[in-house]
Amino acid sequence: MARQKGLRPTWEGHLRLSLVTFPVALYTATERSADIHFNLINPKTNNRIRMQTIDAGTGKAVDRADLVRGFEVSKNKYVLLDKEELDAVRLESTRILDIEEFVDAAGIDRIYWDQPYYLAPSGKTGIEAFSVILAAMVRQKKVALGRVVMHQRERICALEPRGKGILLTTLRTHDEIRDASEVFDRGLPKPEPRMLQIAEKIIEQQEAEFRPGRFKDRYEDALRDLIARKKKGETVTTAAPEEEDEKVVDLMEALRKSLKGGGGPSREKTERFLEAHGRRTKAKPKAKRRRKSAARKRAA
Repeated sequence: MARQKGLRPTWEGHLRLSLVTFPVALYTATERSADIHFNLINPKTNNRIRMQTIDAGTGKAVDRADLVRGFEVSKNKYVLLDKEELDAVRLESTRILDIEEFVDAAGIDRIYWDQPYYLAPSGKTGIEAFSVILAAMVRQKKVALGRVVMHQRERICALEPRGKGILLTTLRTHDEIRDASEVFDRGLPKPEPRMLQIAEKIIEQQEAEFRPGRFKDRYEDALRDLIARKKKGETVTTAAPEEEDEKVVDLMEALRKSLKGGGGPSREKTERFLEAHGRRTKAKPKAKRRRKSAARKRAA
């Protein structure tokens, strides 16, 4: 697997597994170049704004070159650190991606997964070793855990087979994860059986395969449309935001309406389900009226 033309690696070094070492390269797996970025503009002059660093106490401008980092230990009390002191504790990139162990992918909680990268052999010398390691991981159905220094920070990472290459995903550390009980530790009522049945039916109605192409950033699309219209000189009017309805909703009625409006191939099953749970369809009374009308005509 040679380096793709036009792609620049984020990191280059060697992957080391026990006594086996071979050259590899990391490439970003996500693209953010299409994001919209704004500049602050003075509308009176149409010029960009340049920010100044101001001393909060004196109100005077300070040259950035004269600034140092400070860690607040108490209110308005700081431990000052200059560039040399910070450089002394930074990890130097050894350019080695060390594999430490292999685990089951299901054993890694999804909350730990962070940034994805593509890992590929760098040059011809590492292709054979890369191929062997990749094939072994596929057969063993395991994910490798390793360490790598990126951007002067050591990162824990998971490596898993993906096609003809490896997907490397940096992992968050345990200290970065907040305890879920801070949010979820509250008493929840036991669901009412009929409500639970209807909710499950709604889930069945909306079941689908994940198709990432269907999901787009609608806000960014609207921004691009707005920019294009403004560029053409169009006058853009903004609609007043809709007021949120904060009235209390009958949960059972809301569930039933959601189920009825679901549509799709299971609509007939939905009607039977609702009827079995206490809702009469409107089709039956109409049929009775038609039968009565027909009876009156025969009598006449």
